[in-house]
Amino acid sequence: MFVLAACSGDNERAYVDRPVEDLYNIALDQLAAGDFAEAAIGFDEVERQHPYSIWATKAQLMAAYAHYANNAYDDAVVAADRFIQLHPSNRDTPYAYYLKAISFYEQIIDVGRDQSLTAQALQSLGEVIRRFPDSDYARDAGLKLDLVRDHLAGKEMEVGRFYQRRGDYLAALSRFRIVVRDYQTTTHVPEALHRINEVYSALGINDQAERTAAVLGYNYPGSEWYVDTYELTTGEAIRPPGQDRGILTRTWDWLF
Repeated sequence: MFVLAACSGDNERAYVDRPVEDLYNIALDQLAAGDFAEAAIGFDEVERQHPYSIWATKAQLMAAYAHYANNAYDDAVVAADRFIQLHPSNRDTPYAYYLKAISFYEQIIDVGRDQSLTAQALQSLGEVIRRFPDSDYARDAGLKLDLVRDHLAGKEMEVGRFYQRRGDYLAALSRFRIVVRDYQTTTHVPEALHRINEVYSALGINDQAERTAAVLGYNYPGSEWYVDTYELTTGEAIRPPGQDRGILTRTWDWLF
């Protein structure tokens, strides 16, 4: 009987009727103390006991934030979405959109893995900017978008290099072109142009290799990638003997 009672206590919390202000303040105190999981439960309790109170609306959004602070990003997205659906015109709705976006953003992982969450972050951050262009949330979302795009471009580069190493040049070329076309403001464009030049050279399409080298030289004349491209295209060494080739090129040589 003791075991059954203990299990019941773990799965169900005793209902204690409290004033809405008390419930909300208790949850706030738990949030301030860093007890985010309990705070989320406390804010849910505000809505459960007082669903028609103005505090219930605030508690819905605070529960979403508590989940986010607890790194429970899926729960944060669900709670933020619920707030948006129930209160589309609320003054705090822009924050709900932003909270949803950064919940995806915080889950961005290395470029070697699936990037579905990165794509969701891109979409959600873009939605914040489109819906609330003059808000502080939009300005911060714009900064985060740069990293998201860089991440997605990095994934395309990784796949392109994989195809290139296998000798599947057309598939590699397609990936590198995506970077140049869709992610023009990212840090990966100089390398993408260099890899395109390498692919064209390997295929014997020298006129396209030269055009790509010209584009790279015009837009990134001082980059290490242009130096490598120039030497590959012309066969002329322009780097003084013994000069450091740069960390990116060294890393490439070390890996491949």
